[in-house]
Amino acid sequence: MAEHDQRIDAATGTGFVGHEWDGIEELDTPMPRWWLYTLYGTIIFALVYVVLYPAIPMTGGGSKGTLGWSSHRQLAEEMRADAQRKGPVLAAIANTPIEQLTADPKLLRAAVEGGRAAFKVNCVQCHGAGAAGNIGYPNLNDDDWLWGGDPATLQQTITHGIRQPGDDATRMSQMPAFGKDGILTAPQIQDVVSYVRTLSRQEAASASAGRGRTLFANNCAVCHGDNGTGGRQVGAPNLTDGIWLYGGDRETLTRTITNARYGIMPAWNRRLDPVTIKMLATYVHSLGGGEKPPVAAPPVPIPPAVAANVRPK
Repeated sequence: MAEHDQRIDAATGTGFVGHEWDGIEELDTPMPRWWLYTLYGTIIFALVYVVLYPAIPMTGGGSKGTLGWSSHRQLAEEMRADAQRKGPVLAAIANTPIEQLTADPKLLRAAVEGGRAAFKVNCVQCHGAGAAGNIGYPNLNDDDWLWGGDPATLQQTITHGIRQPGDDATRMSQMPAFGKDGILTAPQIQDVVSYVRTLSRQEAASASAGRGRTLFANNCAVCHGDNGTGGRQVGAPNLTDGIWLYGGDRETLTRTITNARYGIMPAWNRRLDPVTIKMLATYVHSLGGGEKPPVAAPPVPIPPAVAANVRPK
């Protein structure tokens, strides 16, 4: 059969292309016109897009496009517009002491929402999405605080961190490694563990706990208090409740007393601006475990006889 001759399918009137497999032959069916028009339209659109917008990668950068548009420039413009929109609120938060934010519900709500956004970006990696914490990372929803849970204290902690090298205002303390440094023997550490577990009502009183009580008074009470209720001046946890940062079982307590703990939290003033830190502290305080600001002690009245002898300098 000559090349120009083409067999036609009687049923459809379409020619065969000459391909056959297992008795099945392929018809030379033309593409639908709507499909071809769509294809041509996308080609034309792509050519116009390449001319108008950045599209072609090159060794020294990409093509710029005749419109001069770029995603970087658009993002910068949107961020400037967003900053202008938020500017008055952020300025008001910056100029309001953190203890007084509760006096303005609208401003407080803005600070909490701003802190929530900052928390999701900077804090969830350690404290979790719901701020429930993990082993070694405090739960921020409860009312158990190592250094204090009022707004100003939280702001100070976030700003300067905990045991942050190079920050003179950071929270600083050091638990002795009683076993590693040879301060207590292994049996003595087990006695202290027994006593600590009686403080949190995990064990009943025993001879071991009685010996541990004396060891505790001589070695631990200086930070944790005579009754084990903790000391916020040095970030010593309360040992009488059921809240544990690393764990309250015997094995974990043995490791803690033997080797000590030295948790570190970054000083966020190196990464975040003061307004963001204030909003973060406000958000953490709003989670449910925040404490009221401490009440300032009233001034001591000066006796009239003494006041009469006071001379201004």
